[in-house]
Amino acid sequence: MLYMKTYDWIVVGAGITGAALGYELVKKGFSVLLIEQQATPENATRYSYGTLAYWSGTSDITRQLCLEGKERHQILSAELDADTEFRELDLLLTIDRDDNPQAVLAEYEHCAIKPQLLSTAEACSWEPLLNPDAISGALTTKTGHINPQATAKGYWEAMRRNGGAMEIAKVRDLLRDGSRITGVITDRGSYYGANTVICAGGFSRRMLKVAGILVRLYFTHAELIEIAPVPIQLRTIVMPNLQRYGLEAKACELDSLWDYPGHEPVPPILDPGAVQFLDGSIRLGQMSRVLTDPEAKVDSSASEAAIRTHVGKILPALGQLPGTWHSCLVAFSGDIMPVVGPIPGMTGIHVFSSFTYPMVFVPPIAQRFANHMAGGVPDDFIPQMSPTRFGLS
Repeated sequence: MLYMKTYDWIVVGAGITGAALGYELVKKGFSVLLIEQQATPENATRYSYGTLAYWSGTSDITRQLCLEGKERHQILSAELDADTEFRELDLLLTIDRDDNPQAVLAEYEHCAIKPQLLSTAEACSWEPLLNPDAISGALTTKTGHINPQATAKGYWEAMRRNGGAMEIAKVRDLLRDGSRITGVITDRGSYYGANTVICAGGFSRRMLKVAGILVRLYFTHAELIEIAPVPIQLRTIVMPNLQRYGLEAKACELDSLWDYPGHEPVPPILDPGAVQFLDGSIRLGQMSRVLTDPEAKVDSSASEAAIRTHVGKILPALGQLPGTWHSCLVAFSGDIMPVVGPIPGMTGIHVFSSFTYPMVFVPPIAQRFANHMAGGVPDDFIPQMSPTRFGLS
């Protein structure tokens, strides 16, 4: 093994979570090493829709974080000296033709910004690509949108300009001295740090378990179709009344299944939606599968056909556009809130994962976490996100 310098913080995973956290820690004066296993990551950030659901907070803490997230994104391009492609768009939450629009509207009663109900005709005037025979109406609100890859890359580059380091290496295990984690073992050698924080999304649970650390973290296998730039123009972001959150709530009821491959705690669901980026590319999705093996294989042809069929019912012009099927892991927790903070019973090891709304929540929570660890005014929110709220697996 090669001996490396000792860092204040080793951040494992360079998706939006690790990228933002590494940058914020460097800003507070810490020496930081950001480790990513792929030069071009194929992770949830890469395949994200890029939506910023800052209208969706339903509690005091999530409303505040949504507000802070919106404020951070409004200035982030200038701060990072990188174009995150931040903009505001109309979001249409389509209502299935068999569902009662008023009942669906009632589900959003406690949101920070309650969506407006549109009739089918109104929804189709907002988004002419919609099929009026497939819906009974839609909810609408303004939502933010970014390019997730450009944002993560902006964080990487700003972190390095400020003195942080980044390595492409695969973490094999954690270095351990009794109850203290002293760094990581990778396929390129050992890296030493006073603190290590796991930001590896859907791989976080397995990475910690290899080192004998059990934390209640979960993931879905998310599947989507990516379409190269096309002249067709979506005026809005189109999403259904999402089933994914109900899927997540049921999937973690039997935590004991999650440390063994081959289990599927709940059946898959499909939330048909579409978003178009500034370059004209489109992402269609998404299928969500709960498979306890992070490297499980699925029938991509069948999944692609299902996504195309369901999206095609709502947006006929998009369903058969040439594109490429992709999958990634999407991390989640047992209660929608992220899992952030030191791991109980250990020193030198932290987790920063399982964000249900990562694009809007990560920037403000990364800033709060860095401030908290720098010894400033204690943060009231970070302890509420601690893995201790679930106990150990």
